Amino acid sequence: MQVIPPKIKKILDKWNIRGLVILSLLFQTSLIFLAPMRKRTSKKLLAAFLWTAYLLADWTANYAVSQITKNQGKEPEPDDPPKNKKLLALWAPFLLLHLGGPDTITALALEDNALWQRHLFGLVSQALAGVYAVVQSLENALWPPITLLFITATIKYVERTRALYSASLDKFKDRMLQRADAGPNYAKLMEEYASRKKSNLPTEIFLTDEPDKHERPPTLVIPDRDLTDLEIVQYGYKFFNTFKGLVVDLIFSFRERDESRDFFNKLKPGEALRIIETELGFLYESMYTKTAILHTGIGTLFRLISFGSLLSSFFVFHRRPLKSKDFHGADVVITYILFIVGIALDLASMVIFLFSDWTFAVLRKLKDDPEEKNNSSIDFLLNWFLAFRKPRWKEHTCNGNQTHKVLSTGFLSRRWSGTIYGFNFIGFCLKAKVSRIHKKRNCNVLVWESVVSLFDLVIRRIKMLFGSIKNVNRSIRSVLRRWSKKNRMIRYTVYPIFLVFFAGIPEVFRVLWKYIDRIFSVKSYLDEIRFISREPLTKNQWEFIFNELKDKSSFAETPEVAKKVSWARGEWALRDSKLAEVDTLMRYIEKVDYDQSLLLWHIATELCFQKEDVGKMENLSKESYDDREFSKIISDYMMYLLIMRPKLMSEVAGIGTIRFRDTKAEAERFFKGRQIKDLRDMKRASETVLSVSTDIEPILVKGDRSKSVLFDASMLAKKLQNLKDSSNEDGKWKVLSKVWVELLCYAASHCKATEHVAQLSRGGELLNFVWLLMAHFGLGDQFQINKGDARAKLVVGE
Repeated sequence: MQVIPPKIKKILDKWNIRGLVILSLLFQTSLIFLAPMRKRTSKKLLAAFLWTAYLLADWTANYAVSQITKNQGKEPEPDDPPKNKKLLALWAPFLLLHLGGPDTITALALEDNALWQRHLFGLVSQALAGVYAVVQSLENALWPPITLLFITATIKYVERTRALYSASLDKFKDRMLQRADAGPNYAKLMEEYASRKKSNLPTEIFLTDEPDKHERPPTLVIPDRDLTDLEIVQYGYKFFNTFKGLVVDLIFSFRERDESRDFFNKLKPGEALRIIETELGFLYESMYTKTAILHTGIGTLFRLISFGSLLSSFFVFHRRPLKSKDFHGADVVITYILFIVGIALDLASMVIFLFSDWTFAVLRKLKDDPEEKNNSSIDFLLNWFLAFRKPRWKEHTCNGNQTHKVLSTGFLSRRWSGTIYGFNFIGFCLKAKVSRIHKKRNCNVLVWESVVSLFDLVIRRIKMLFGSIKNVNRSIRSVLRRWSKKNRMIRYTVYPIFLVFFAGIPEVFRVLWKYIDRIFSVKSYLDEIRFISREPLTKNQWEFIFNELKDKSSFAETPEVAKKVSWARGEWALRDSKLAEVDTLMRYIEKVDYDQSLLLWHIATELCFQKEDVGKMENLSKESYDDREFSKIISDYMMYLLIMRPKLMSEVAGIGTIRFRDTKAEAERFFKGRQIKDLRDMKRASETVLSVSTDIEPILVKGDRSKSVLFDASMLAKKLQNLKDSSNEDGKWKVLSKVWVELLCYAASHCKATEHVAQLSRGGELLNFVWLLMAHFGLGDQFQINKGDARAKLVVGE
């Protein structure tokens, strides 16, 4: 008995190689155009498609080569054209070319770069397999185009292997290490000193330190005007080459620190944002694409050779007469498709190559005189093109009738997602939808929100249905249990059948769902869709973060102070506020772990946010309203990082998951007991939490087994409600906004550099920008060289 019918098997045998070749070409086409989008968005659908295409592209090409090799050794079928196998041998180098991969993606994840040895082995093995397939087809009149194609395919595969090799962390670090520095020749100097002393000559050694930054002329001068779009890219490329060592934990000298800090102190916040955008773009391209190796002399030369070989192969093939009786018509068409699409994809790659930021930075160097205007036609053309990629800011009226400029760059022009995600604890406990502060009004957002609302409604209805079934099941079981005690027939017939079909089967499905969720994390994906909010970056929010770090950088003159400032978790902001309640609030920072501090201040911020009514919001000054908005957005963002992106917070998360679960359990029990869990009213829930008396600390009543901080946060919120600043206005939002910036900076400086780079392939995060901005301002522990070499002079007296 045959599982596959003979007719279908015959079709599969006839079209398997053709289908695999076409599928391989489709994967390459989709990767080259869709891969650049992953640095602009964090959409999981795009990530899933790229993951599938990336893995299947290599598998398809490898399997197709093996099928061609196998097919060459078979006896021809009676209805096959006599020379058709010789045409199929031409497809082998095409598949090797596909294995070289598109220029826009070499590594799906940072770990793929470490597998460059595997790709090198694959290069050798697949090249041998392709050669074997061709050798089997000899004598082959198509050997000239086949040879030219092998040149192109080998160059492409070598490019991919070299890109992976260069981006592997150990090789990336090796290339950045400078020559070993033995320092001044101490032994020689001391020998001369001892010799002169032995000769009874009056000899002294005078030490002269290297000049400090006030005595050194500035090495990087910023022009007294707005930077042009080309200069933004040029400065971004310069600082990328300086600070890419952050990825592999290299240290920097005081000269590099001072140069960067002095430069960024004179920048406008918007210009700093754009420079960091380009820096992160260069970092992404060097780690995940072929861009870095193509923008070298050798890389450009070999790319021209490979493209020339591909064109030559096509022309040689096209000019060679093909008799229809010798080749199958469909195979000839597929071959032409492979050539034409391959040439088109190479041309598309060249366009991407020519119009990348890397090309502009390498083509036009920074001018020695920054005040010199860019009057050349080339500079004008480059500035005109780069203007399409600059961030776009759009006026937006918030919920409190305040107007802000929000980042609204077009999808194809943006360099990162530009989105700040949020996760709200109280909203999650109530299963309530958190309203956005800056709600975009376009068709895409409305459609997405409608889909999410419908999806949320379906899930709620399903849960209600299962809850009703569970209650009915419990009632029936109770009745049958009573009857079975009185009636033996029911005890041995009806009751066991009920337990098996109406109690046992649902339990099996429940356990099965539990294991599926544990393996595939289905519930976490559903929670992301339902409960994660999205806010665009606002211009004044970035300016606020920039100015806060700029102020702190003025204190970071030594590595010790820089480390102390960058590791502040809110205490710096509290002491700077000069409030009478500083000592009371400080205990919620200094005497608790970082993850506990995050949860405490997040819940307290939300309680204060929901406490204020619309009328009070309208009476707030613009500065107070902005501080309130910043606090809310960063608070939700930090909770999103802690719960939904634990890899980014792995260094500081502690027992954050346990603490979150315990606090969630207490909040749900509290809301259920007050009959407000199903109302989904965050304002009423917050008021109910604040209404509970907290005269006695929760730990004195509950002990410390449970790690819940719900009512500790309520105590903190009540203390914040009473804060007044010097102008007798509500001062809690000014304090909260500064505390949250420090908590954000602490997380950014403690996140592993490799995790920052990994996030660039998922749309980027505000955390990545803060991390790089802190490095530019000299905040962190990367700057451990403070004085440099001392200059020793041996002076002999008379």
